[in-house]
Amino acid sequence: MFCGIGPNKAQPSVFYFDILKCVTSINIMAATLNGLQCPTTQTLSVITSINMYFPCVSCSDIVNSFNAKEIGVRIFEDFASSWQWIIAALVIAMVVSFLFLLLLRFIAPVMVWVLIFGVLAVGAYGIYHCWWEYDNYKKSAVSITDIGFTTDFKVYLQVKETWLAFLIILSVVECILLLTLIFLRTRILIAIALIQESSKAVSHMMSTLFYPLITFVLLVVCVAYWGITALYLATSGIPVYKVVALNSTQDNCGQISGNETCDPQVNYSWCRSARCIFIKYNNEGLLQRNLFNLQIYNVVAFLWCVNFVIAMGQCSLAGAFASYYWALNKPSDIPTFPLSQAFIRTIRYHVGSLAFGALILTLIQIIRIILEYLDHKTRAAQNPCSRFLMCCLKCCFWCLEKFIKFLNRNAYIMIAIYGKNFCVSAKNAFMLLMRNIVRVVVLDKVTDLLLFFGKMLVVGGVGVLAFFFFSGRIRLPGSNFRTEMLNYYWMPIIVVVVGAYLIAYGFFSVYSMCVDTLFLCFLEDLERHDGTMQKPYYMSKKLMKILNKKNRGPKNGKGKD
Repeated sequence: MFCGIGPNKAQPSVFYFDILKCVTSINIMAATLNGLQCPTTQTLSVITSINMYFPCVSCSDIVNSFNAKEIGVRIFEDFASSWQWIIAALVIAMVVSFLFLLLLRFIAPVMVWVLIFGVLAVGAYGIYHCWWEYDNYKKSAVSITDIGFTTDFKVYLQVKETWLAFLIILSVVECILLLTLIFLRTRILIAIALIQESSKAVSHMMSTLFYPLITFVLLVVCVAYWGITALYLATSGIPVYKVVALNSTQDNCGQISGNETCDPQVNYSWCRSARCIFIKYNNEGLLQRNLFNLQIYNVVAFLWCVNFVIAMGQCSLAGAFASYYWALNKPSDIPTFPLSQAFIRTIRYHVGSLAFGALILTLIQIIRIILEYLDHKTRAAQNPCSRFLMCCLKCCFWCLEKFIKFLNRNAYIMIAIYGKNFCVSAKNAFMLLMRNIVRVVVLDKVTDLLLFFGKMLVVGGVGVLAFFFFSGRIRLPGSNFRTEMLNYYWMPIIVVVVGAYLIAYGFFSVYSMCVDTLFLCFLEDLERHDGTMQKPYYMSKKLMKILNKKNRGPKNGKGKD
């Protein structure tokens, strides 16, 4: 029975007590088998035995409101007409990232000191502005006690106590920054020298910049394997089909209740609207009863493989950059194919250590996933105390995951340098960093600052260029491309921005790994060597000059840049 036609003509709603007779009209599989067409221009109102009803809704309105196919075709047309320019923008992002890393050996000192003194200048202006505002409101009779508590925070900016508090806070922060700069100037110079040395190392090993492509391919393989396995497990049972009638008023279709199983190859000639529709996969049997556990194992294996691939990339890059640092006469002592040799050593000797480190990180991630699942399931029943405890647990395990990633990263560097197992390498790396904690903090912050501005430069510059080009504000002479050719000009811009960020992230992640590797090598060099002929320093002349170190004995290239 259909609303709006036959006996129900001119009736806005209709009752249905047999859900199985009308459920096929809103069944996706039934609609697909019927050619993506509704039985009529109206839908059925699905009603249970309680006294409720729903008005009939036009199927055409629903289809037009979700016309994803037409939007998808338009987006595809935009990509077809602009893919050359998208690729050109991504190439520009790659070139800019590459040049930025190479030029850091020349511009790193200037950028670091400009940023440091820029922060100090901003703080000084803030102090002056707070003093000026305080002097303006000093003679005002209104105090903060007269205002009390109010949600209009602009009122607090009209009393002298607020500006006095700002003045004191900014003055304290400015003094801390100045004292930090004075006492840590040598460590800042060491950080700048290591950044410049890292730029030299990358320039001698250009292939390392493209190693993230190998990591990306391996991660795609891991994701594909996980997806295929999950799909295979989800469809491992025997498919169950049941016969349903798209229109129970035709012929003898009223006899179909929707509970009988069927064979999709059988033709039901006695009911033209009868269809054999897939319902589910059979969940009987040992394998089907343990599908949930198998899916959990699949997720664990997926996370483990992803972490292992990332660890293998970090260890391979660390081995290549370590071979650069420990070359006494640079660049003549650098191996011919440092990255290839490091990758082969990693695969041959260090797979077990990398797998163990990846497993530790995977277990922490699994616990975080379980906490997120429990929080999602019990959110409605949680009281403030339980929510607070759950937030504390999630925060603690988030911090633990960050710490494990930091420890693993440095452990992989020590594995690449000395070839010891994971536990010994992790302990040695941690103790080495703790003995030089101030240098670690300074180098980490200076590197993060430079790489952040590098990413902003690449992504922002390429994004602005793409916006002006695809929006028609910039026209290239001799080009037949016009912005009127695009249906949605923002789609290519989004693709360019995302692609530029991924490219910059890949390049700068290699550079960050180089800085961390050379830093650990530098610390090991300081602790193990004394500059004699038997134990010469391997650091550059610039680092030795900063630390007032030098190699004694015959000058045969030791400490050469």
